[in-house]
Order: sequence, then C-alpha cells, then structure tokens
Amino acid sequence: MEQPPSITSPEGRVGVLLPGLGAVATTVVAGVEAVRQGLAEPFGSLTQMNTLRLGKRTDARTPLIRDFVGLAGLEQLVFGAWDPIPDDAYASAVNAGVLDPTRHLEPIRDFLASVVPMAAVFDTAYVKRLDGPNCKSGANKMELAEALRDDIRRFLADNACNRAVMIWCGSTEVFQRAGPAHATVESFEQAMLDNDPEIAPSMIYAYAAIMEGVPYANGAPNLSADVPALEALARERAVPIAGKDFKTGQTLMKTILAPGLKARMLGVNGWFSTNILGNRDGAVLDDPASFKTKEESKLGVLDYILQPDMYPQLYGDIYHKVRINYYPPRGDDKEGWDNLDIFGWLGYPMQIKVDFLCRDSILAAPIVLDLALFLDLAGRAGLGGIQEWLSFYFKSPQTPEGLYPEHDLFIQHWKLKNTLRWLAGEEQITHLGREYYG
Repeated sequence: MEQPPSITSPEGRVGVLLPGLGAVATTVVAGVEAVRQGLAEPFGSLTQMNTLRLGKRTDARTPLIRDFVGLAGLEQLVFGAWDPIPDDAYASAVNAGVLDPTRHLEPIRDFLASVVPMAAVFDTAYVKRLDGPNCKSGANKMELAEALRDDIRRFLADNACNRAVMIWCGSTEVFQRAGPAHATVESFEQAMLDNDPEIAPSMIYAYAAIMEGVPYANGAPNLSADVPALEALARERAVPIAGKDFKTGQTLMKTILAPGLKARMLGVNGWFSTNILGNRDGAVLDDPASFKTKEESKLGVLDYILQPDMYPQLYGDIYHKVRINYYPPRGDDKEGWDNLDIFGWLGYPMQIKVDFLCRDSILAAPIVLDLALFLDLAGRAGLGGIQEWLSFYFKSPQTPEGLYPEHDLFIQHWKLKNTLRWLAGEEQITHLGREYYG
C-alpha cells in the first residue's frame, strides 16, 4: 500500500470562505459560534462527534475523529463570504428563518453582524430567480477571477489566517455540460478572457481558489470544479477539490434505503420522489434550467447503487421520477415524500412509503463544517486533486474520468474512515474478523 504522507501542523487560523451567505451558510456560521460559546452541540458532525475504531474490536481503541487525525479546532475558524445580497450574516439568518432568533441568533448577534459579504461574482443568466446589488464588475471573467483572488489574499491578511478553504454554498446554477472551453487550463483561461458563457460564476470561484492554493468543494449540483481544466489545475497545484451537491434530505434517505434493498436482493419496480420547500433554494429551483441541474444530480444515485446492468431482473426496469415544488409557506422546512414499489420472493409486490419532514440547512450545516476541516487536513497532507474519500457528503461524488462514483452511504463512510486510518499510519479495518476465531 502507498505510504501515508506527512501532515503539517493544524495550528493557526483557518479562513472558511463561503460563496453564498444564505440559509446554509448562515446556519453554519451561527452554529459554529453557538458551539464555541457553549450554547449548543454540534449534532450531525462526524468531525466533532464521531469516533473511529482502531485495531481489533477487543482492543477498545475508539478515539474521536477530531482527536485522532489532528484536525483544526472550531476556535481556529474565521468565516468570510460573498453574496449578491449585501445583508450581513445576522440579517441574512433572520431572513432565512432557519434558527430560532431568541435561542440561537440574539446571543451571538454582534458576531453574526460582523460577517459582511464581499461583493460577489454573480450573473442572473446562471441563477434566474435571484438578484442583488452587491456584485463585482470587470472587463472579462479573468478580471473577476483576479478580483476574487485579491479578496482571498486580503481576507487572509486582515484576519491573520494561515490558510483557507472555500465551500460553495451558493444557489444552483443552470444546467451545463463540459465542453471545449473546459477541456484544458489554457482553453479555460482563454474562455474567461473571452467572456465565454460556458464559464459560470461557480467555476470562476473554483479557479480563483485553486490558483490561491485554497481547497475547494462544491455544495450545489451545477458544473463547477468538476471539469477537466480545473481538475488538471488542482492536480498541478496540489490543491484538494471535492463535490458535488450536499447530500441532505431525500437523497440521503435513498442512499440509506437502496443499499439495504440491494443487500437483500429485493427488486424495485418504481421509486417516485417529490419535494416541497420554500427557501431561496426552492425559489431558484423553480426555474426549469436550475431544476434540470438538480434533477440530474438526484436521478443518478439509484443506477449506481442498484447496478441494473448487473441485476436486470431486479432493477432493470425501474421507473424513477423526481419532482421539486416551490412552496413558500414551508420555508426551510423541506418535506420529501417517497413511494417505493418493491417485490420479493416469487415476485410478490410490496410498498414502502417515506415522509421525511426535514430541515434542509440543519442537515447541510454539519456537512459544510466537516468538509472545511477535512479539506484543510487534505491540504496539509498534500493530497491534491479530487478527494473521493469525501464522497460521503455529496449527491454526485466527484471521481476521475472513467471511474464510476460510489453512492452507497455505508461504503462511503467506510472509505472515509479507512482514509483517516491510512493518513495516520493505522491498520485498515476489513471486518473479516477471522482473528477472533483462529
């Protein structure tokens, strides 16, 4: 096995840069500060609450992940953001309506008010249902990228940060496929100089981050750092990248249920999924072009988990339908309904109904925190390029060309923990267990 890399010290301040200061980002920022002040617990975060088994089951070695691999501490994190809407994090959090103002916003109001978004790289051609005055201008997209790079350097200097990570928390952009503009670093940079519409704002953020040596993750389903040019640039500059689309509500349930059905060789005839949500994300997804991007992300999960080509009798003729409906009264409290038509022994039909009344940003916030800390770890370990071990957090895990993504939540979890064991020079856990019966 490849020898683990040396990892530099986690000491020093870490900038957590968030393109998009809406519901998800403000929930992360407020949540981390609430935990730092002892007002709340970091439920849902692997880095803060999960343990890791080392050695045999009988060894009883189960340290917390945060103590095992030398992650940065919450007290080291400094938050910055960009947004086309100029509201500070307090005003934005109040408007998002995710967190209780009395319990979780007023006690940290001064802190939240100090997080003021920088002018964003934003274009309504890519997010049609959102607009705002706090936007950068430039002669071309390369100038916008250079302005973002200046922002990163200034933020690090002003806040005495040793390093930074960037996590896209912005809205879903319109659907795009990789094309000639995305093929090489040279073609990508020329496309920015030419103001090519194939270069979306999220790609400009990704380019700026990679050029500044800042690890980048994409929390939305749109094309971003997952194009050949930026993947090559990340490898060349040894910058970690990961994505895409935070795995939160309905898709989280699919990646839990589908592996169980497949493990028991239970067939699936149909899987109908519909969602209602009323936050800014819901408004953006009400546009068909943005919904197409999200739909592509959500539909691919079952094919990769169930492997219909390998098991055509069980999964070769699934009718899989996904719907997202904007419903303003619901706010951030998303509801996902799933109907599964399954069959078992001798083909007898059965059904499963799931009604997940979830809170979208509450599920996403610990993902952002974990990604920030794990990407910082990857950067300190010199792990440049795609970080497939972080697939656990994404609906559409990023992989190298020609390698299919792993969607099974339990395999993803196992891969993540084994990567941490490898980084620390510990033995991999295979669960074979023969050592107990020799």
